[in-house]
Amino acid sequence: MNIRTDLAEEFGIQYPIFAFTPSKAVAAAVTRAGGMGVLGAVRYNDPAELDEVLDWMDANTDGKPYGVDVVMPNKVPTEGSSVDLGAMIPDEHRGFVNRVLDDLGVPPLGDDDDENAGVLGWLHSVAQSHVDVALRHRPVLIANALGSPPVEVISQAHDAGLKVAALAGSTKHALAHAENGVDIVIAQGGEAGGHTGEVATMVLVPEILRALDGRAPVLAAGGIGDGTQVAAVVGMGAQGAWMGSRWLTAAEYADDGGSQAMQKALLAATSRDTVRSRIYSGKPARLLKSKWTDAWAADDAPEPLPMPLQNLLVAEAHQRISAAQDPEVVAMPAGQIIGSLDGIVPVADTMAQIVAEYSAAVERLRASLA
Repeated sequence: MNIRTDLAEEFGIQYPIFAFTPSKAVAAAVTRAGGMGVLGAVRYNDPAELDEVLDWMDANTDGKPYGVDVVMPNKVPTEGSSVDLGAMIPDEHRGFVNRVLDDLGVPPLGDDDDENAGVLGWLHSVAQSHVDVALRHRPVLIANALGSPPVEVISQAHDAGLKVAALAGSTKHALAHAENGVDIVIAQGGEAGGHTGEVATMVLVPEILRALDGRAPVLAAGGIGDGTQVAAVVGMGAQGAWMGSRWLTAAEYADDGGSQAMQKALLAATSRDTVRSRIYSGKPARLLKSKWTDAWAADDAPEPLPMPLQNLLVAEAHQRISAAQDPEVVAMPAGQIIGSLDGIVPVADTMAQIVAEYSAAVERLRASLA
């Protein structure tokens, strides 16, 4: 069985399920299972490393389509080396981070660990290199998590035959995307993990659909983790669902170097165990609640810095937290859908479950018209 939408047919995928993930194994598995895996590229400071990963994607997706997600900020305080940016971080903030890590018992990194991992990927120049590398491979989609990419990047993707998608948390953002030439608007409600606005998906998706009035197809994101929710947003008029948090407990993610402590924390969490904060990157993002987020919410915590300074400030801390493997001290974007995660499950099984739930939901809707 296929789930038909115009956008799914245009991309040649069985199911209009677009899976954002930092894991190449999960992205490839979603694509092989009939959806579209979208690989997050921000972690790759070295373009050669991303090139190698996309070689792997090309070889492990059975010729089926996949996408690449970049983080291309519209505005940054400065552009240059991480050292240039580091000089802009107050000593107060550095001291606070070090005190919190000590209080939480998070050990330092080993001598061989790269303390700048994940920092430069938040700069425009590195995001541009991610686009350049992607265009040497065979993704069909470039998505930007922080608004419309620059017009020249959109043109670059279009000239190579790729579609461009961008996330929107308001009708204002959605209209700007369409005006800039973005092909697909991802209407992301506040329930979503990562960078997100405040308006709920149930409200936002119809608002954006009405505002765009057919100028661009819309994918729905935020609070979507099962087939009934996919059916709901398709029923609203969306062309499919953009899902991220559902794949954090995929078996393939664990096998691909994903944190076991993070997965354990996610499986223990409820839908109330997230917090929306600027501490991850400097822009509002929904995170898994933990002792780390609690520390930043305390009265003695400084205000988070603007992007990309906040990311630079906490990058090493995130590495240390990840290496510590403590489920109570996690620094991880996650949406409210985590309360529905129920185990470490292979992607193919999750996809089959979503399709079955979608089918059952559609049958219930048909019966309601009798």
